Amino acid sequence: MIYRSKAPLRIGLAGGGTDVSPYCDEYGGAILNATISLYAFATIELLQTKEIVLEAVDRNERVAHEFTEELPLSGTLDLAKGIYNHLVKKYGTMPSGFKLTTYVDAPAGSGLGTSSTLMVAILGAFVEWLKLPLGEYDIAHIAYLIERKELKMAGGKQDQYAATFGGVNFMEFYADSKVIVNPLSIKPQYLHEIENNLLLYFTATSRLSSTIIEAQSQNVIDKNQQSIEAMHQLKEQAKMMKEALLKGNVDEIGPILDFGFRYKKQMAKGISNNTMDEIYEAALKAGATGGKISGAGGGGFMMFYCPDNTRYDVKKALAHFGGNFREYQFTEKGLSSWQV
Repeated sequence: MIYRSKAPLRIGLAGGGTDVSPYCDEYGGAILNATISLYAFATIELLQTKEIVLEAVDRNERVAHEFTEELPLSGTLDLAKGIYNHLVKKYGTMPSGFKLTTYVDAPAGSGLGTSSTLMVAILGAFVEWLKLPLGEYDIAHIAYLIERKELKMAGGKQDQYAATFGGVNFMEFYADSKVIVNPLSIKPQYLHEIENNLLLYFTATSRLSSTIIEAQSQNVIDKNQQSIEAMHQLKEQAKMMKEALLKGNVDEIGPILDFGFRYKKQMAKGISNNTMDEIYEAALKAGATGGKISGAGGGGFMMFYCPDNTRYDVKKALAHFGGNFREYQFTEKGLSSWQV
């Protein structure tokens, strides 16, 4: 038997970083994000042998273990190992040996929530195989718990919920890991216009988001007022973005993104750098009305809102920076899993 799943990556449109503890625990966080047509895939093939094989095709990584109750964490494929260890501890020994194969449409460290989305996809394949009685909130929370608490990988909470639920969502984050996902019903013509105007640009670099997120969290612990005030403003940005999308005021999106970009850089060092600032200013000069760095910052993807056909001028202006643009569409559906 073969069990497959896929989960969509996301772009964060507003509020990024306010889903990270301890800020959201103390002040409450809010984020607006949307899933796009780039995915993390997972396949589980049952084996006749008592063996566990894990393979990440996109990363050229493969490990094989004898059937065991706990896989050793070694820095290679630890996300998959962490899920396996958690499920065995909670639900008991796996029914058979298996091979888990994964693939992600964007590189790690790109700012589109790749690691958390991969967690959700892997969980989805296991849920399909083991017929676990888990709903969307359950799967997202377990993915968060394994990645952030058990594997101790720094980061926020939005990615797991975006990948599981899919669509355009306004999310609220509170203490004790409480999350409320509010799906937004955006008229199709508004989404088409945003797809047309919002360019997704890969800077041809990736980064380790955990170091930036750790610095951001430390700023809250240290009561760094500039950093905390920046997060307050980003939370406000999420509400502004929600209103603009629901009302169809799409040309407000660029200035709202720009508002957030200015405050995002005040949250922690390393979120932007000279090259990314240069790319951003070049995009504005070519006609973009705003943009942002996707995810924690420091590299990966950037987005630019380009109204009135300025998308073509912006593409030309950024051609010499060495990055590339990625086509995408917004998606309505989150985690999908099936059996072959």
